[in-house]
Amino acid sequence: MSQRIFLTGASGCIGHYMAEALIQETEDELFLLVRNPDKLKFDYNARPGITILQGDMRQIEEFADLLQTMDAAVLAATAWGDPQETYDINVVKTIRLLNLLNPEVCQQVIYFSTASILDRNNEPLQAAGEIGTDYIKTKYACHQQLANLAIAPRLTVVFPTLVFGGDEQKPYSHISAGLPEVVRWLWLIRFLGADGSFHFIHGRDIAQVIRYLLKHPAEPGPDGEQEGIRQYVLGNQRTYVNQAIDEVCAYMGLRTYFRIPLSFWLASTLMKVLRFQVAEWDFFSLQYRHFTHKTVTNPGTFGLPIYCPNVVDLFRVRGIPAAKK
Repeated sequence: MSQRIFLTGASGCIGHYMAEALIQETEDELFLLVRNPDKLKFDYNARPGITILQGDMRQIEEFADLLQTMDAAVLAATAWGDPQETYDINVVKTIRLLNLLNPEVCQQVIYFSTASILDRNNEPLQAAGEIGTDYIKTKYACHQQLANLAIAPRLTVVFPTLVFGGDEQKPYSHISAGLPEVVRWLWLIRFLGADGSFHFIHGRDIAQVIRYLLKHPAEPGPDGEQEGIRQYVLGNQRTYVNQAIDEVCAYMGLRTYFRIPLSFWLASTLMKVLRFQVAEWDFFSLQYRHFTHKTVTNPGTFGLPIYCPNVVDLFRVRGIPAAKK
């Protein structure tokens, strides 16, 4: 059964993968809110049922009547940079959009937060709300309000970890855009080590998770309502920093003979000596080191193939060739 789905953030990296998957793999009627349609690199004329809404989250009230008719919504639009705009879009207008949806009609809303606001037990990380960047603080502030909304029983929150993705037909994520630079410095990086770990996920894998969730809303509880907000941290299993360096060096044909451990003490001392100005959140991140979570979700969770299950795959799909053997 097809749905009427309202999607924000389609012009971004993740948004391109989601829009492409929903256009190509479903018959859903899609309404894509974008500031500048010229930034869309996918074919939104590929089939009927795709409507481009040129507009801005800051004027979301203009679409109030349309939002009342939506069966589902995927909210991936976000802002960073200007502090006031970041707060307006990530908190004020996101909450406003959620309040404009009709809980009697809309069966599911998927809201994109960030794993940076969660601790290792998948609980809110207080430091994120206190010393995070403007982007992280606003995501934390929005998350704190979700449970009080009328649409809360229909809400699913996803928390992407480190996001990779992009190609000639999609904008690169910030991290994927920097991979060629990582290769350029790999000759030095291979001699450094760090006690840290992380999760990552590719935009195409995020799109497959979202497509699955849209087709499989949470089962209602005894009272007919979803029991609590569904939450998923999006990522592959934990990857250790040193493990990642070893795998990428092997892919690029570089050997590692020894490794100098970069401790928090050494890093903080170097920053003081070199007089680097480090924000509180960056300093906290150096201490925290293991940005990992109790449970993570990826396509494999639902029995689907994973497009990029390991670090080397990220370099391969980015178009960085392996060393010739």
